[in-house]
Order: sequence, then structure tokens, then C-alpha cells
Amino acid sequence: MNIPQSIGAVQDMLGAQGYVCGRALGTVAFLALRLGRPLFLEGEAGTGKTEIAKALSLALGRRLIRLQCYEGLDAATAVYEWNFAGQMIAIRTAEAAGGVDRAHLKDEVFTEEFLIERPLLQAMRPQSGGAPVLLIDEIDRTDEPFEAFLLEALSDFQVTIPELGTIAAPEPPIVILTSNRTREVHDAVKRRCLYHWVDYPGFDREIEILQARAPEAAESLSREVVAFVQRLRTEDLFKKPGVAETIDWAKCLLALDVVSLSPEVIADTLGAVLKYQDDIARLQGSEAKRILDEARAGLAPV
Repeated sequence: MNIPQSIGAVQDMLGAQGYVCGRALGTVAFLALRLGRPLFLEGEAGTGKTEIAKALSLALGRRLIRLQCYEGLDAATAVYEWNFAGQMIAIRTAEAAGGVDRAHLKDEVFTEEFLIERPLLQAMRPQSGGAPVLLIDEIDRTDEPFEAFLLEALSDFQVTIPELGTIAAPEPPIVILTSNRTREVHDAVKRRCLYHWVDYPGFDREIEILQARAPEAAESLSREVVAFVQRLRTEDLFKKPGVAETIDWAKCLLALDVVSLSPEVIADTLGAVLKYQDDIARLQGSEAKRILDEARAGLAPV
């Protein structure tokens, strides 16, 4: 599929994949596609940063390549590593045959035949459906040395393998980086990207998202769920629920054939919304009823 030619076309394209996209995010996504620039999405967990990469991949018919970041991630895991077992077998086979030229043998075992490609290298390879979508997820979990290593990939869309040389992408991948802001990512990385803060959506937007992802939910239940979650986000919680939790909770309620929220239902299903016991404990007893009453009070009649 060709790159959309307008902001509205990007919003429509993502919407067709169930990803409801506001004008601001649609604009920066359009510019990233049009200009071939990496897109850096920062925000709270569960606000849809990862999902936009999945939606773009599906909508454009491109392969999705995901690099899940974590502390201690290095080039060997992110770019490539050598198949040492295969190399040893090749060396022993050559030695058994006799007449081994060690200099020649070294060239033979450090070839693409023994190369194990990891996400960054895979993203530099030609793809049948066009340049892939490369998702570098939760980059804030890595450390500064890995960020420095990423600069070559993001600047020139190429990676260097000492034994083989530099491998450049024939067509730059569509790069999306996400961060939950557990720490600040270095400015040098951000400067190479278009930046957007993905915030919690407003009430109407979250209703629209929920209707797209859980269309079987009745409007009245959807409104109660969104109103309760939005009111919950104003509480002093260790981890506020994201949009992902709103969707999960609605699907849990549907599985239980719930048609309307009650303190009892909320107590039984809080594990779908809150992920820390201290937060769950705060909503025991009358607290859930208080928040539910306040959420309902703010709802306009349907």
C-alpha cells in the first residue's frame, strides 16, 4: 500500500485497523511517513504507543519487526550474532578433511551463512512488501551505550558488522520508538526523530477507542467504564490505568455478562484495571462506590 497523502488519510487508515488517532498524532505520523523520519512516541504505559506500530504495519501491508528493549541489551542481541555451533562444525569438518588453510577458513566461517540476524539487521534487509515497520519498544529500559549505538542506525539506516562491513538499507524502514519515560532518553536520539507525547485520551476519544476495540459493549456500559477509569486516573495511584486497561476491563465485563457497573462487580474485576495490590487495596469498601458515584454524576444523559 502506498503512503497516505494527507493527515486525514492517515487517520482513516489507522481507524480501519481499530486504532483511533487524534489530529495531533495523525499529523506527526503523516510527517514521519512522508519525510522518512523515525517517530519517537513518549507517554504513560498503556496509551497506545506500541499499537500504532502494529496498526501501521497492517494498514500498509508491511512486515513488523519488533525490538523489545531491556536493561543490558547490546548489539549482539539487537543486530546480529554468529552461529558458533555451526562455525565449529564447519571448522572440524574442514580439519578432518585435511589441508586446512586457516586464513581461508576464517573467511569461510564468517559469512552470511553463519550469521543470525536480529531485529535491527532484519530491518535493513530488502522486504518483498516494501520497507518494514521497525518498532524499538520501551527504549527507556536500555542504557546510554546502546542509545549511542542506535545513532548510526537512525542517522544512516545502516549497521556495521566488523567481519562483513557496513550493511545499508536499500529503503529506510518505518521506525517507531516508544518510551514510558522511566528515564530520560538522550537528546541525540530524540533529535533524529519526530517527537509526540501520547497522553491519556479525553472522554469522547476514549469512548471512540473502546467502541472500535470492543464494539459489542453497550453504549451505556462503555460510558460507565470510561467515566470510572477517567475518574480513577485522578486518584493517587502507584500506576494509573491506561487505555489498554480500559479495553481489557470492558472485555472482562462482557465475558461476565455485566450490563452495568456496581461496587460488587468493580471489586471482583479490579485486577483487569489495576496491577498493584496497594492500588487495589485503596479501592476496597466504600472507595469504589464513591468513585463510581462521582463518575456517574459527571455523565450527561445519553
